[in-house]
Amino acid sequence: MQSLISEESDATMSGINSALKPRLKRRSTFEYVAWVVCSLIGIGILASVSTNPNFKWDVVAKYFTQETILRGLMLTIFLTVASMVLGTLLGLALAVMRSSIVKPIAATAGVYISLFRGTPVLVQLIFWFNIAALYPNLTIGIPFTDISTAIDVNALMAPITAALIGLTLNQAAYMAEIIRGGFSSVGKGQIEAADSLGMSAATKMRKVIIPQAMPSIIPATGNQVIGMFKETSLVSVLGVAELLQSAQLIYARTYETIPLLIVASLWYLVMTLLLSYPQAKLEEKYSRATSRLPRKAKPVVLTDPEGIAR
Repeated sequence: MQSLISEESDATMSGINSALKPRLKRRSTFEYVAWVVCSLIGIGILASVSTNPNFKWDVVAKYFTQETILRGLMLTIFLTVASMVLGTLLGLALAVMRSSIVKPIAATAGVYISLFRGTPVLVQLIFWFNIAALYPNLTIGIPFTDISTAIDVNALMAPITAALIGLTLNQAAYMAEIIRGGFSSVGKGQIEAADSLGMSAATKMRKVIIPQAMPSIIPATGNQVIGMFKETSLVSVLGVAELLQSAQLIYARTYETIPLLIVASLWYLVMTLLLSYPQAKLEEKYSRATSRLPRKAKPVVLTDPEGIAR
């Protein structure tokens, strides 16, 4: 009798384990055909691009690591890092303001976000570069005192300064919404628990809200970094010698327009792929952490041959 019950239990557990195993999908004939068609198209495009002499791949190889191009690449990386760091810090302040229960503060942050998200970044860059037309001189000082300093805006607003200010202020608006979305993902119970412990608003933000919002914030921030790296090409209209402008300066002299544009595009592609790898790892890490949330398991009831539940 005991051995019969044991065999029944083993059979039941074996059935449960086999049900939990993922089933392998069979590939359909259409999938194989799609692979063949796509491979043939890819091979055809690759053969056409590699054998067409008008692409001038020898010129591309010559200028790919040219000093002017590498200097432009370094400036592009600097603009990306500086704009993202400053934009994230300002975006965090705006997200806190936007989430404030004090309506004038929340409204001020909302107007800022709407203004900078609602206008093209290229227009913003040109505006900041020409801000001296509106305010040729600024005076910064302590109110009701004689302590002040005059600033020549025309001298201050160099192309690189205008590029950094324009990219930072624009990025801050997008980061504010990303961070605010992360704040919204924190459960109300966590906030109520922090309130019940008597935490101040700053402590609650630092120890409860921000750590739990990071899984939602970090992957989206990775997308913004990649987008910012490509958006830096817009500062070429200000005369900033970043990657695209460096390529333009060379082909304006050599008339090798297509090869130099390919050089710039290849560097953008390489850097985007390099930035995509840590972003994918972060997304994988935080998606794994989210999937580990406890689920209710249904109890398995085993019965013996006589129908008595065990």
